[in-house]
Amino acid sequence: MRAISSSQCGAALPPEEQPVRREPVSIGSLRAISSSQCGAALPPEEQPFRREPVSVRILRASLFAIASLWIGTVTAATEAERLLEARQAEFAQAVIEVADGVYTAVGFGVSASSMIVGDDGLIIIDTQVDEVAAQGVLTAFREISDQPVRAIVLTHGHPDHVRGVRVFAGEDRPQVWAREGFGSEGRWLGNAGLTIQNLRGARQGGFLLKPEQRINNGVAQAYWPKRGGGVFAVSGPKPTHLLTGDRRSLNIAGVRVDLVAADGETGDQLYVWLPDRQVVFAGDNFYKSWPNLYAIRGTGYRDVRAWIDSLSRMILERPSALVGGHTRPVIGADKAVEVLTYYRDGIASIFEQTIAGMNRGLTPDQLVETVKLPPELAELDYLKPYYGNVEWAVCAIFTGYLGWFDGNASNLFPLSPAEEAHRVAALAGGVEALRTAASEALSGDPQWTAQLCDRLLALDPRDAAAMRLKADAPDALARELLTATGRNYYMTAALQLRRGAAKTTSGDSESAGF
Repeated sequence: MRAISSSQCGAALPPEEQPVRREPVSIGSLRAISSSQCGAALPPEEQPFRREPVSVRILRASLFAIASLWIGTVTAATEAERLLEARQAEFAQAVIEVADGVYTAVGFGVSASSMIVGDDGLIIIDTQVDEVAAQGVLTAFREISDQPVRAIVLTHGHPDHVRGVRVFAGEDRPQVWAREGFGSEGRWLGNAGLTIQNLRGARQGGFLLKPEQRINNGVAQAYWPKRGGGVFAVSGPKPTHLLTGDRRSLNIAGVRVDLVAADGETGDQLYVWLPDRQVVFAGDNFYKSWPNLYAIRGTGYRDVRAWIDSLSRMILERPSALVGGHTRPVIGADKAVEVLTYYRDGIASIFEQTIAGMNRGLTPDQLVETVKLPPELAELDYLKPYYGNVEWAVCAIFTGYLGWFDGNASNLFPLSPAEEAHRVAALAGGVEALRTAASEALSGDPQWTAQLCDRLLALDPRDAAAMRLKADAPDALARELLTATGRNYYMTAALQLRRGAAKTTSGDSESAGF
């Protein structure tokens, strides 16, 4: 593996991934925030997508220490925070040669883009999260080859992989390939009239947070979008060619390229196989983290069995290099096959345990207590829950097959949250006794604080004191959570609770909404 370019990064790469480097290439108009800007609150509507420089990471740590001093003690980083900081090495900017004439760019945006050099042209696989990041990648690729782009392949319709098509296409008029049904997830939500996933997506992504609050997103560096529209908003050139059926072999610029239908994180997913160079491009069916079998921004059921089958097909290709939709490539035939195999086996284990527990009548709450990755898989770094979470996957599998009802007759027509809260408050000795219990639990059991505050807010949705108390709970929970999307969601919920409390105190008629 050879790195063609790399950015400065505070975290060292793992020894087995240390590349031979030369000076970083220019990344065009890619903007990075300066240290003088880091301390200010940066709302999403004012933010471009941006790469987080070393200065921001240092400042984030400094501001965290200052905040800790302000409350009286310096709080050491938690184990989850240390692991996420170490994770920064995965996002060091580089163009990596994964095989002869095959290069993957990481660290320019939030996803990987690849270039295949053919006899008389280039093939690009996935085009970045926006045109700024795409221009940075293209500039780096142009230091390797100035051949025209003959084709662009989009592994799936998630916008963080497709918004740079115009940049890579330029004036070359390439074929743009995708799978039939491209963009189906976004259309499915949009056709129903749903918009809440846009707000939930901002919470999951951490887009309302300050730079010092974010470490990374588990499989990508911290970015803030500058664009209109929702989670799935895409503009620019559309696919000109669609993969229909199961598999198709193409010859582009003298290179054989196989496109293979591969349901998984999306129903429009495909993987790309280069048989002559033994490279598989997995799209978002693989990245170095426990996968997002369910995304907390809100998704329909992601077919886990189909995802397992897609990974099995990739294993049968016997690749010498594995390029995921995010994070750095896996190089070496034995390593690539091993990683895909354990990744598949981990997902299969969780699926099989969940189905077995469902058949025993276990509810989702009971299942998450018992369904675990086998220890030998749980210790693998690429199966740690940096991005997805096993507990969320278990609940998604249950709901995907059996729907909302957990089988407990008490839950057919439960008390409303307000009715239950009245009864719980009475048992506690009144509303103020409930509030006292919630406050006292905060230091040792913030989850209980949050749930007791839910009851206080069910009794009075405009209870500003309960909002402020509840806000402290997700902040505490966030620090202990390795899953970056959940961490972001927790901290954004805390931010919005405090804003809601301030509005309520000032007499604003709007409630917090949490």
